[in-house]
Formats: sequence, structure tokens, C-alpha cells
Amino acid sequence: MVRVDRVEWIYIPEALTAAQALSAGEVDSWENVPNDSKAALARDRNLTIRSWPGSIGAVRFNHLHPPFDNIKMRQAVLAVADQRDYLYAMAGDQQNWRTCFSFYACDMAEADEHDGEALSGPRDYEKAKGLIMEAGYKGQRIVVLDPVDIPQCHAEALVTNELLMRLGFNVELATAEWGTVIKRSNVREPIEQGGWSISNFIFSYYEAINPATNKFLRAGGVAGASPGWPIDEKIEALRAAWFEAADDLRRRDLAAQIQQRAFEFVPYIPTGQLVINRAFRKNLAGVIDAPIAFLWNIEKRQ
Repeated sequence: MVRVDRVEWIYIPEALTAAQALSAGEVDSWENVPNDSKAALARDRNLTIRSWPGSIGAVRFNHLHPPFDNIKMRQAVLAVADQRDYLYAMAGDQQNWRTCFSFYACDMAEADEHDGEALSGPRDYEKAKGLIMEAGYKGQRIVVLDPVDIPQCHAEALVTNELLMRLGFNVELATAEWGTVIKRSNVREPIEQGGWSISNFIFSYYEAINPATNKFLRAGGVAGASPGWPIDEKIEALRAAWFEAADDLRRRDLAAQIQQRAFEFVPYIPTGQLVINRAFRKNLAGVIDAPIAFLWNIEKRQ
């Protein structure tokens, strides 16, 4: 039900400025509050803070162009990526995150960390360097997209950049605001023509409930996958079988097979599950308790 005349979205990229605007009543709600701003806002008697363990981090490869069109290059990064490093950077105190060694959201029906040893086990730089040699990497430039105005994604990009540098890659951190990053992530041309190599992002946990909802597990190339455009007939065949399965037991088995293949093929790397905070002024009534901002049913009282 609509209870207000209009809704205005205001772009405030700097966290301190956003916090001051909320406390002063210049804005009514802040959709994505960084954890280091949460404590100060919680002391304001005019504000309400709500938190959900609702987002999953992901490092996405561009499968169309070198060097990550080579499976061994993707496997090399997987061998050394540590969810704990990512989550500490993205969410701070451990109460704000949990590891989730799965391509499905943890605490959901399909979530099973079987085969998650690829992420949960000891990080292996020697294995990674061997895979890089086998792949024949010759110092090609790697462009890492860095959405600086989304704190969690920015932190994720910095960890990715450091990780790749430790592996000896020729890395360029492409720092820009989110709109520019989204536009560039849709570019299919090589990096010399404005393309990219790795993107860093978060998405809501409900998008990773199962193979039907997790669009980042799609592997149909440019015609059937999200930017990154992986191509893998095995994942696509297993997903089709999952839709055709007649019972939950069969679907669970197929979901596990998809995950097993994903840890081999590496369409992207899950970087863990983190808490997302929202703050709003107490004169807002009817705010829907959900991990994303639903704007209906809200009433602004004087």
C-alpha cells in the first residue's frame, strides 16, 4: 500500500556524510550502513538499526578473454583465496559475518559445504603457482573492478588486488563509482578496449537458495550467463536436470553435483556471508522487515 506522496533516492557515497544526514533528519533511511558506522548510529535515540545475515560476497572472473578464460588460472586463485581475509575486510568483527564454503547460501535447504574443502582447507600458494605455470601466464594485464562507493565491495576488491599481486600477476585496480563499474562489467571486449578481468560484488542470500535462483552459477556464455559469461555444458545440463527432478532428494543430489562441478570449473569464488545493516528514523512506520529495501507500506509520521 502506498502511504507517501513520493520517494527520493539520494546518492551520498561518503559514509560520514550519510550518517550526519540521517542523524540530522535530512534523510529518513540509509539502506546499506557500514559496520564501522553502526555503533555510533545505534546511540541516536531517533534511529532504528536493523541487521540481516543477508549478503554473499563473490569474486567473478571474465571467462571470455585471457588470462581467466583458462580454467587453471581460476583454480589458482581459488587455491589461495581465504574467506576469512575477505570477511574481516568487508565486515570487521566476526559477529558480522560467517564463512560459507558453498555456492549456495548457508542455512538454506540446498546449502551443503561438501566439496567446500577447496575454500575451507589450507591455502596453497605452491599449488597456485604450479597451476599458473601450467596455464602459461606471461604477464598479461589483469583489471580488477573496484566499486569504491560500496564499502563492502571496495574492501573485497582491495583483498582481491593484494591476493593477485602476491601471486605475481600484473594487476591494475580500476577504482570507480558503482554506476561506472556496472557499465564496464557489461563490456565484452578485451581490456585494451575497455574490458575487465575480475569483478567484486555482493548479492543477497536469497539469490543463492538453489540452482534456480543463483544466476551466477549459470554457464551458458553470452546468451545464457551473467557478465563474466562462463561456458560449461556440464553445469547447464545438471541445472536442466534439477528443474526436471520429481522429488527433493533428487534435487538435493543434483544441487550437490552442480556445486562439485563449480568448485572444479570456478565460475566465481564465494567470499563468505555477511551481515547487512539498515538504519531509519523512528518516525517511519511500516518498514518491512526484509534484507532489501521494500518501499511500500511505509508511513512517515510527524
